[in-house]
Amino acid sequence: MTLTRDQELWGMALWVEKHHGDAGHEFIASKIDQLTRAGEEDGAKLWQDVANRYEQMSERKSHSA
Repeated sequence: MTLTRDQELWGMALWVEKHHGDAGHEFIASKIDQLTRAGEEDGAKLWQDVANRYEQMSERKSHSA
């Protein structure tokens, strides 16, 4: 089975939630900062996309609680 890019991004967001919990926002921000400083624009964009999905997950959890 081949995953779509969107499925990969959601998978990454879920991985962050599982491994970093409430510190996920800080983890993602750190990744974006590291990649930006290293000139890795594509990598930074990838993590920005993950951040968007992670934020959506956080919003859903707060609405369902």
